This record gives sequence, C-alpha cells and structure tokens, in this order.
Amino acid sequence: MGGPEIERLIGLLAKLPGFGPRSARRAALRLLQQPESRMLPLAVAMAEAARAVKSCSLCGNLDSADPCSICSDPHRDRSLICVVEGVGDLWALERAHVHRGLYHVLGGTLSALAGTGPDDLNVPSLLARVHEGGVSEVILALGATVDGATTTHWLTEKLKPLGVTVSRVGQGVPMGGALDVLDDGTLAAALRARRPF
Repeated sequence: MGGPEIERLIGLLAKLPGFGPRSARRAALRLLQQPESRMLPLAVAMAEAARAVKSCSLCGNLDSADPCSICSDPHRDRSLICVVEGVGDLWALERAHVHRGLYHVLGGTLSALAGTGPDDLNVPSLLARVHEGGVSEVILALGATVDGATTTHWLTEKLKPLGVTVSRVGQGVPMGGALDVLDDGTLAAALRARRPF
C-alpha cells in the first residue's frame, strides 16, 4: 500500500480509541493529502502538548499549569469535591457545565479482575484534601459498574469518619431512554433512586 512511514502512521492511529485499521487508514490518507494544513500543525500541537501537559498535583487533571486551571479558579466552590475515575470523566462533567466545585481523579476503580487495589488509586491525596478542612461534600461520580459500586462503598467508608457528606450521582433511565430497551440493573437503579415529583 505504502512505505514504512505510512504503515507506521496507520499503525499508531489504529491504537487510538475509536479507531480501527480502516478508520486509521482513512485518517492517515486525509492527513497525507494535505500535509501542510493538516498533518504538520497536528504534529506541532502534539509535540507541544507532550512537552507541556502534566497531571495536576492537587486533583490529577491534565493541564499545562500546576495546579490546573480548575483548581486555580477562585470562582469554584471549594466546599465540593467531585470524585471521578479518570480525566475523561472530569472533562465530560466540565463540558456539561453541571459542577462548579473541584474535582479529584482516582485513576481507576477497585477491581479484583484487573488487579487494581486501594494502593493503585489516588486516594491518600483525596483524604488529605478533605482532612485539611473546608470540604463539606464529596460527590462520588463513578461508573454504574460492579467495580464502580465497590469503589463507591469503599470510599464512603473512608470518607464518612472525616465528617463530610458523601453523595453519589444519580443512576437510572437516561434522557430520551425507552424503558423496554434498558437492562434490568439500570431499571432497578432508576426505581431505587426515584424522587417525589
């Protein structure tokens, strides 16, 4: 098809989430057809991001500043910390503009199958942030999976003695969701989390 440079580009693109070999070939072709306007600016932006972006020492977010722009924002509600599994979850909540407090990235969830234990998660710094004072509520925004539920229960046991309110995000029927296509677990969670209307 092409030289080793093209095959390497396709191979690297295929490793990205959402890309398979076919979509990687299409993306590589688009980049190669207009290298001056597409490929070279992308390469420069990637090199700059690789040099400048790092994890925030307070919350674990990715940013070119440390502390990150969220932790540095004086308009954030510092009494609320929303705990998420990964940076992608943090970005999703920010995109939705639903949380005006701070965040804490765990870096995963407890998982016996994956071999992820408490020491593998960014929990000591979360407990230290709460222990310092000023935090009144910790919102656990972890996935509705067995690992997410296990982590939520474990974190609740660690946080409750520190005198903060521990809450979790609601789970159940999504906006626009039809009941007849939802799984049993989602329906059960939705009924348990019902509120007065």
